[in-house]
Amino acid sequence: MGNSLEGTVALVTGASSGIGAATARRLAQEGASVALVARRADRLAEVVSAIESEGGTAQAIASDITTRAAAHDAVEQAVAAFGRLDTVVNNAGAMLVGPFADAPDGEWERMVDINLMGLLYVTKAALPHLIKAAEQDPRRTADLVNISSSAGRVARPGTAVYNLTKFGVNGFSEALRQEMQSLRVRVSVIEPGNVDTELASHTREELRAGVEAQTQAIERLQPEDIADAVAYIVTSNRRVAVNEVFVRAADQTW
Repeated sequence: MGNSLEGTVALVTGASSGIGAATARRLAQEGASVALVARRADRLAEVVSAIESEGGTAQAIASDITTRAAAHDAVEQAVAAFGRLDTVVNNAGAMLVGPFADAPDGEWERMVDINLMGLLYVTKAALPHLIKAAEQDPRRTADLVNISSSAGRVARPGTAVYNLTKFGVNGFSEALRQEMQSLRVRVSVIEPGNVDTELASHTREELRAGVEAQTQAIERLQPEDIADAVAYIVTSNRRVAVNEVFVRAADQTW
């Protein structure tokens, strides 16, 4: 029997679309008040409106978490709005594919800044609140869920730096899990395969057709499929720690 999220507070990064938006909606349906963090204020407002129309509680926090100060401020805004923080989903990410040697200036940095540094900044700011929630919450647990990728397990040509970031997320998540275990802050990592989101659209225009051709025969996962995995993790009884979930599209071979 899972635990209700009634009375808890969740923060989701990259919540303006895709997996982040679907996760925010799902956690609100489970009873959590949800802080949605992303750069696009207009898209955040749409997701908040959808959550509220379903009877949920949500707040938009427009922020670029690739700076330490902004990430800290986003977490503090969520706590100020709702009084606590029980669940954090680090979902914000960028995937810019192409041969390593041909990458234009800025591509590596963008992926490292969002996929790694942003995740670290949010995690560092959130941990004191998660530890406090685990001590005081009747559920006696709190959750940090990092959204990685199948690219955190399987390296392929054209994704070298993306692989670097997602292998890093996996390693960081496992080490932090061990550090937080005695404090009842559960640390989990989810590795989605091919999901129907905007992620691939960030690829340079001249490479986009090739990327699409690699996946056109695959029935892609939907963002809600990953939101289901998040919900399973964070509503599990405190005796259950789901350390890792690897979710491929059924047609995906890599």
